[in-house]
Amino acid sequence: MRCDQTAAWKALQAHADTFKSFDLRSAFALDPERVKRLSLAAPYIWADLSKNHTDTATEALMQELARQTGLAAHRDAMFRGEPINNTEGRAVMHWLLRQPEGTLPGALAAPLQEVQGTLKAMLTYVEQIRADVQITDVVNIGIGGSDLGPQMAVLALQDFVIPGKRFHFVSNVDGHELAGVLKGLKAENTLFLIASKTFTTLETMTNARSALAWFQAQGSQDVSRHFAALTTNVAAAAQMGITTTFGFWDWVGGRYSLWSAIGLPLAIAIGAQGFRDLLAGAHAMDQHFQSAPLEANLPVRLGLLDVWYRNFMHYSSRSIAPYHSALRRLPAYLQQLEMESNGKRVDRNGHALPYGTSPVLWGEPGTNGQHAYFQMLHQGTDVVPVEFIAVKKPTHNLAEHHALLLANAIAQAQALMLGQADEGGHQHFPGNRPSTFLLLDELTPTSLGALIALQEHRVFVSGSVWGINSFDQWGVELGKVLAKDIHARLLSGDTQGLDASSAALLQRVLG
Repeated sequence: MRCDQTAAWKALQAHADTFKSFDLRSAFALDPERVKRLSLAAPYIWADLSKNHTDTATEALMQELARQTGLAAHRDAMFRGEPINNTEGRAVMHWLLRQPEGTLPGALAAPLQEVQGTLKAMLTYVEQIRADVQITDVVNIGIGGSDLGPQMAVLALQDFVIPGKRFHFVSNVDGHELAGVLKGLKAENTLFLIASKTFTTLETMTNARSALAWFQAQGSQDVSRHFAALTTNVAAAAQMGITTTFGFWDWVGGRYSLWSAIGLPLAIAIGAQGFRDLLAGAHAMDQHFQSAPLEANLPVRLGLLDVWYRNFMHYSSRSIAPYHSALRRLPAYLQQLEMESNGKRVDRNGHALPYGTSPVLWGEPGTNGQHAYFQMLHQGTDVVPVEFIAVKKPTHNLAEHHALLLANAIAQAQALMLGQADEGGHQHFPGNRPSTFLLLDELTPTSLGALIALQEHRVFVSGSVWGINSFDQWGVELGKVLAKDIHARLLSGDTQGLDASSAALLQRVLG
């Protein structure tokens, strides 16, 4: 049953009307057990939800909404390998990429065996490249999920990266990006990874052809040694002279593909065991999502909170504030994960929705964000829930830095909640601004795997409740199709049949 057709949805609407006077400061004063009741642990992550605009009644109603919309059955169907991506007729099995070998019976045993075979071949190649001292630079050429995931993770795990090798990521078709990377490289010391499932992605293949031309212009000819492809189109890769390929399956969506061959640059960076640790952390979160009851299930609680905020509190965005410099690309990664998955206006049957879906995600690392957009968070006219992500133990030994960083994270969450009175107005902080606090003991391959899987499952939860297909992305296609037409017109100068604005822009560019 779609969420807006349930009794729980109607009850939540009535509850939200009475919730308008809710104040966090009063909630804490009235309930000394609030932190205990609204905190929970999941593998490698502790979450404090107590500073959110929610209470026990809200939580109970949201969990009832999950039951009435069949969330558990939908989750179980995904883990059985059923084709829950109904618009493309595909299963959704990125979780299988981190499933331990030999742990699934029946119909899933064969695909798991394939996954493990590809993983072993990839990790054998990884160790060969790591041992090759001539390769000093690895350039990953991809876009979307073939770029954001590996790039984010390599930066996040910089302390685990092999010395003597540098990692570069090229995604934009804007030639300034590729040219800037190539400036500092030597062909004989560079490995290019071309990441495109179909080997037809416009941006990726444009950059790949330019990289190949640069490589050959340096006098280098051994393409098979210096290029590898992460693709299922082995024939197209071979036409470029690429003989080393690692494939993946149509049940792996781009934004969920870090765990597959798309993770090759990360695996080279942190090694075979490091990559297996990443998979193990994600698998631990998979098991938590599958088995923990709704009230103790962190992905469920976060996903339901997102629905409560979007549809009943009418908060249209969420700010991600990772208080760890290594997580600086996490907000960008989560933007794609959530907004490409749940930025949909129709349900699974193609019917227009009368309620909002994905919020807008945005953010920067702390403490940088404090000196930029936190002004709006504290004193702006919009209420924006903030998600703080912090790590208890640093990997550096710089005295005072980490204590100051953690103090700022805790203080910002406190300030958003408490506010400050000022009769003059300019220094008045209204307070009662909501936030979530996620805390990791350490930032390691294992804990990063758990954190990413947590966010994946959270997106599944909200999408499931909304009754949408979180695993297609038709919205990225129309602009690509039109770009081909505009590109041809740029070459020919023909503006016939274009809308007035596009024609004027084309003429100005050409002129």
